[in-house]
Amino acid sequence: MTTPIDLRSDTVTKPTPAMRRAMADADVGDDVLDGDPTVKRLEQRVAALLGKPEALFFPTGTMANQAGLWLLGEPGTEVYCHDDSHIVNWEIAGVAALAGLQVRLVRGGPVLDAEALRAAFRPASVHAPRASLVCAENTHNGAGGMVTSLERLRAIRDTAAEAGLPVHLDGARLWNASVASGTPLADFAACAATVMVSFSKGLGAPVGACLAGDAAPMRRAWEVRKRFGGGMRQSGVLAAAALHGLEHHLPRLHEDHARARELAAALTGIPGVAVVPPDTNIVMLDLTAGQQAVDVVAKAKAAGVLVTMWHRTRVRCVLHLDIDDVALRRAITVLVEAVRP
Repeated sequence: MTTPIDLRSDTVTKPTPAMRRAMADADVGDDVLDGDPTVKRLEQRVAALLGKPEALFFPTGTMANQAGLWLLGEPGTEVYCHDDSHIVNWEIAGVAALAGLQVRLVRGGPVLDAEALRAAFRPASVHAPRASLVCAENTHNGAGGMVTSLERLRAIRDTAAEAGLPVHLDGARLWNASVASGTPLADFAACAATVMVSFSKGLGAPVGACLAGDAAPMRRAWEVRKRFGGGMRQSGVLAAAALHGLEHHLPRLHEDHARARELAAALTGIPGVAVVPPDTNIVMLDLTAGQQAVDVVAKAKAAGVLVTMWHRTRVRCVLHLDIDDVALRRAITVLVEAVRP
């Protein structure tokens, strides 16, 4: 039986043989008791890449995001988020359940921008909730992997600062944003007090994320991770995979971006389909002639290609480490037929 071509997410990648060897050979210790040497190397590497004093290894990006919200937010206040952000839509209301924060949605445009953020600010009132922080996302998943430019992110930071609010950056795919735009990771990270980066997206690691930040919030980060159940013991076997991804898979992300553009080009012009031009490795297909995403997903699956229903009339395809040119050509053939009305 032919193995399906899986374009559902860049999280579906399998560790390469070289990554598995790095995991097997990792120098480990008890990270909760006195530190794991490989985890420490990873945290130092990520802190240096992001230009932050400290970084802390987490099992998942969602946990690291929630820790950032906990550290910067204040229970009973609001957090400003783009209305289509991952934190709003895909973290099962953790912002409320764990951090005690209320989301204030920022609408207007596919990604957060300073003008829309300023328009969302509430006038000061004893009858209205105060805000305590702003969250940005780069790349923006719901917008098809769109990059928030450094200029725009700096404007968001400055607008937030005018209101006395820190910024948390959900940078699960910040690697992709940096590669696509040519912007150093540290320049993006300088726009936020805390930044989450994920190793299981793009870099091909089986698990893991880091939260990096300024000295003040990061002083409590270990405590928050422990409270969330994120303290791990011989976690160097996981950190070794992340280090391998940084060394060997970060430099090849441009290949995923090129294949995303090729997929988008092949599907552009088909009646009934509007393709969102990809900035990075995500291709969104909007169905405009009455097709339903659930039907397109089913047709593609029957022909051996797995894609995601994003919503009723939108399909998401994600290019990643496990998709080579041969797989891409096969996926194009299948999807051209699957999306036709």
